[in-house]
Order: sequence, then C-alpha cells, then structure tokens
Amino acid sequence: MKTILLIGLGRFGRHIAIKLNQLGHEVLAVDRDEDRVNAVLPYVTSAQIGDSTKESFLSALGVRNFDVCIVAVGDDFQSSLETVSLLKELGAKLVIGRAARDVQEKFLLRNGADQVVYPEKQLATWTAIRYSSDHLLDYIELSGDYGIFELDIPDSWEGKTIAQMDIRRRYHVNIMGLKEKSGQMTYSISPDTLFPIGGTMLVLGQHKDVQKYFHL
Repeated sequence: MKTILLIGLGRFGRHIAIKLNQLGHEVLAVDRDEDRVNAVLPYVTSAQIGDSTKESFLSALGVRNFDVCIVAVGDDFQSSLETVSLLKELGAKLVIGRAARDVQEKFLLRNGADQVVYPEKQLATWTAIRYSSDHLLDYIELSGDYGIFELDIPDSWEGKTIAQMDIRRRYHVNIMGLKEKSGQMTYSISPDTLFPIGGTMLVLGQHKDVQKYFHL
C-alpha cells in the first residue's frame, strides 16, 4: 500500500481516485472545486479544497510524506506546471505530471516532473494497435519499440510446450503468461508449460517481431 497525493479531480483524476481505491492505497485528493472534491469522497482516504499553486497550501499537506504525487490537472496547464514545480521544491519524492500535448510533456519534465503521463496519446496508440489487429486482445506499451501483447494462441501451438515451439529463437519474444479459456491465468512459465486450447497468451517483445510473426 502506498500513500498518494492526487491533485486535480476532473474526469481523469476521478478515474485515478477510483482505481487507487480499488487497489487499496491511501489517497489524499485535492482540487479547488468543492463539487469535484465531494464527488470523490467515497473513493479516497481524505480530501481537501485548495489551490495547489499556493506554496503555503501545498506545504501544509506535507508532500514529503507521500510516496507519489500525481498532478492530474488537465484544464489549466499553467496551474499544472506551477504545481509540479512547487512539489519538487517542497521535497516530493516522486511527481507525476499530465500532458495533453508533446510540448507540455517537455515543459513538465524540465520543471521537475519525474515522469509524465500523456493519456490521449497513449490511448490513441492503444486504440490504433488494438483495433487494427484481428488476434490482439490487449496491449501495454513499455518503452521504445517494446510492448506486452495479449494474443490468441495459434491453433498449431495448442497442446504443445514452450520448449517444443522454441519461442525465443523462432519468434524473438518471451511468454509472460497463459490464460485458459475459463479465464484462469498462469504466470509460472517454464519450458515444459503447455499452451492451453482456446486460450490467450501474454507476449513481451518488439512491435516489429510481434507484427511479423503473429500477423498483426
């Protein structure tokens, strides 16, 4: 469990709050809009109404005590930039900023953000890859050319072992998990692991290799 300071409770911030609650983390949520704060109260440990661009307000929150500070402000980039900068000046351990454009990502990183999320760009990439492929069920971009892909297991692989298919040498990918048709997931993968019938697999590899060998 982590302690998380979440600043900005628009649609994006609210969805983060709900998910963090499901994951069991302690969350202090902050927004200058009282209605937004009230809307997330069922999903957070505590919440405050305030202006995150004010140093005195942020300082009173004790930002050093949080494992992660997420700045999810999306409708006012100037406020987001100022908040990120102040958080780092006050000693925040890990600051995550939100960008809506490439130039915003650059400014956030230059002004103290440790990492930047780019929801629209990331979702656009996921949508383009996911829905332009017949056998791809899910996709997570890692870095550069690499990703994790959930793929249908080819019919010719069913009932055979990882070793029999010589996965790494022939296809240049790693099998991270196998899902049975029933939905049961197996992450303990060895050379003797059998590919289930009618299941899916989690594959780690480069985009070009996955596209080439799995016809995406």
